[in-house]
Amino acid sequence: MARNGSNARIPVPKAPSGIQGLDAITNGGLPRGRTTLVVGSPGCGKTLLAMQFLAHGVLNHNEPGVCLQFEETAEKLAANVRSLGLNLDQFIRRKKLLVDHIRIDRNEIEETGAYNLDGIFIRLGHAVQSINAKRVVLDGIETLFAGLSEEAVLRSELRRLFRWLDEHNLTAIVTGERGDRTLSRHGLEEYIADCVIVMDHRITNQISTRRLRIVKYRGSSHGTDEYPFLIDDDGISLIPITGLELTHTAVKERVSTGIPALDEMMEGKGFYRGSSVLVSGRAGTGKSTLAAKFADAACGRGKSCLYFAFEESPSQIIRNMASVGIRLERWVRKGSLKFHATRPTSAGLEAHLAVMQKLIADSKPDVVIVDPITSIFSGWDTLGTKLMFTRLIDFLKVRHITSMFNHLTLGSADQTTAHESVSTLMDTWITVTDHNHGDGEPKRGLLVVKSRGMAHSRERRELVVSKGKITLGGVLRNHAPSQEVVE
Repeated sequence: MARNGSNARIPVPKAPSGIQGLDAITNGGLPRGRTTLVVGSPGCGKTLLAMQFLAHGVLNHNEPGVCLQFEETAEKLAANVRSLGLNLDQFIRRKKLLVDHIRIDRNEIEETGAYNLDGIFIRLGHAVQSINAKRVVLDGIETLFAGLSEEAVLRSELRRLFRWLDEHNLTAIVTGERGDRTLSRHGLEEYIADCVIVMDHRITNQISTRRLRIVKYRGSSHGTDEYPFLIDDDGISLIPITGLELTHTAVKERVSTGIPALDEMMEGKGFYRGSSVLVSGRAGTGKSTLAAKFADAACGRGKSCLYFAFEESPSQIIRNMASVGIRLERWVRKGSLKFHATRPTSAGLEAHLAVMQKLIADSKPDVVIVDPITSIFSGWDTLGTKLMFTRLIDFLKVRHITSMFNHLTLGSADQTTAHESVSTLMDTWITVTDHNHGDGEPKRGLLVVKSRGMAHSRERRELVVSKGKITLGGVLRNHAPSQEVVE
């Protein structure tokens, strides 16, 4: 952040990248009129990020762009990004984009005299002038110096290249590969660039995760954490998941649980809108039924629900709930209920969170259900999972989305620790248990362990689940749970 003579803060001009999340963690975009270095291993998304940056400039800011491509031909590049909805050919025909492939074969290079980039400057300068370009991408910078052994010359020409881009007031992205011991291949680019972004594609426990980190950004504050990002049909999307402050407003509006008797246990009004609810219990105690009833009630009020399923397919959930009179299929047909079903082992924790946040941001539901969170705990450490759910809950609270999380309790030490770590994050905690009745008849029990900000009953009530009927019966007294549950 620069200052003038009167000590007023003068922000560094920014050029929006158009990449979801990246502009948020850079506080507005990449430095305008300066050079940004993007480094990473092959396949991490460097070229895609650069092309989205150029396309956004053309589509939304009337800023033509030039791409000097040192690795792929213009035709191959256009074909690669076309599947992501970027039509480079259309931009080229409108003279808003110029892609120039410069073929450099290190086997054909022979050092016979002084090496310089004068030819590149002439070629790039002509391209910029021909379409009045404001944005520039140099993709694969290390290829320019293939076969060059003189390090002093290499460093001098790199500096001259970055200086040339700055002097022509071009907002530029230069992409390059990671070095063995330095960020970039030559270990100099990161020092002379004004902004440096590192992209990473790593495999942990056979699960793939892509991450992005801003190493430096001269003259501007920025996010400093590693952020997971996705590459899907919309290109790159990065959702900041750290640094959320506890500044969300608490609303007093209440929403029904879908079960009138359960509403009565919470001042006759149900949950607070925007609150987080945990329903825990052993298998077969009715957790999914409570979640389905909550979703059904929300849709019945004209609200929308996004249901994340980690164990059952949507078809199976719909079939099972129909057996107790909850007809979810009608809301799916109407579009007010949407399912997203996936295996917890299909991605890493952060990738799951990024996907969930993207779907929530796109569909803007009133209610979110995650069933069960146990499947995610089982494959990852408790601390990492708690951090994930902290970020997800904060993300939901900021948007006043009421959420319900189902958790299967197994009784092991690890499950107890995970169980307790999540329960502390929740506004309302409900446990459901199996109880042995005196005549040998098993009964389900429901207890509201806590519900922040409201008076609530502390009596354990019988949970009655039958076809067309989900309600609460009488108080269960002197009947121990058939299996111990941590409360």
